[in-house]
Amino acid sequence: MATPLQVAVVGAGSFGRNHLLVYRELEVLHPGLVQLAALVDPDAQRRTDLAAQYNIPAYTSVADLLGAPDPSPLGTRVSAASVCVPTIRHAAVAEQLLRAGIDVLIEKPFAATLADADRVLALAQQHARILSVGHLERFNPAVTAVAQRITRPMFFEAHRLSIFTPRSLDVDVVLDLMIHDLDIVLSLTGSAVREVRAVGLPVLSPKVDIANVRLEFESGCIANFTASRVSTELVRKLRLFQPHQYLSLDFARQELISIDVDPTVIAAAIAANPHSITGIAVAPPNATAHPSAGLSMQQVEVPYGEPLRLELESFLNCVRDRTPPRVPGEAGRAALALALEINDRINAHARRAGLA
Repeated sequence: MATPLQVAVVGAGSFGRNHLLVYRELEVLHPGLVQLAALVDPDAQRRTDLAAQYNIPAYTSVADLLGAPDPSPLGTRVSAASVCVPTIRHAAVAEQLLRAGIDVLIEKPFAATLADADRVLALAQQHARILSVGHLERFNPAVTAVAQRITRPMFFEAHRLSIFTPRSLDVDVVLDLMIHDLDIVLSLTGSAVREVRAVGLPVLSPKVDIANVRLEFESGCIANFTASRVSTELVRKLRLFQPHQYLSLDFARQELISIDVDPTVIAAAIAANPHSITGIAVAPPNATAHPSAGLSMQQVEVPYGEPLRLELESFLNCVRDRTPPRVPGEAGRAALALALEINDRINAHARRAGLA
């Protein structure tokens, strides 16, 4: 049996605990692939509790982890790590790990600033390390199904609404929630952004809690985004239109609905019924066809998959096989750059409106 990869989790807050749980599940499912070897967290009580729960050594800092004897009875040093600390510390922690020759998966957003992101990217390249950014919605099976159906997307409508919780208040709603959809739309359009319009407001926290954004891409595609963490309901939906097709994706339910249009049938139906240009008007008694005959709707079969498990499995396979990750550092930087530009536009709007 191959020697399993020794993995550490740095930061044991809500995200870090999820990583610990999934790594342990993967260890049970794939003992030859991974072994959960250590955790790092500055909180003494959290370290003690989780070290006991997972029966692994726990350290106060990355420096302590790197200076400790081999944590594994197999005598193998930690070779990969999840970085789940607050965003402001992403770069500093990742830099320590990369310099030690450890491959890293950094929770989104990639970093607090583009300068931080660039330093981490440079270090990963210098040390030939795997660098993946935790945009886990990329691993949602419904997103995978959408990506397989992309032809020429021309319009996106994204809604990501959450009930308020004190989690992730170190960042605003754009970097907390909207960045998921920004990353996905960037990956699906494959086009540069031409124009950004944005508005947002703080409601229950000092940072922006609700935001609305309109992007225009060089390809001509338009994308509208709404993100809120002060909603009364949970909504995770993306709709997109491309020539002769409409796709509706529900992230939470992992559902995808496709409505396809046969343009030849539509043209024939309209020609047979010239009194109805759109197909909505009442047809005359002698009408022989209706444009709806050219529409077909289907619920695409999407195999269920837990996105975090799929993300971590993919990361581990990249580490083992030395292959590029699905969400490399460059993609994480692109999403971060767009999110920061959106925040600049929000701040400029607030100043114009006398809200800043």
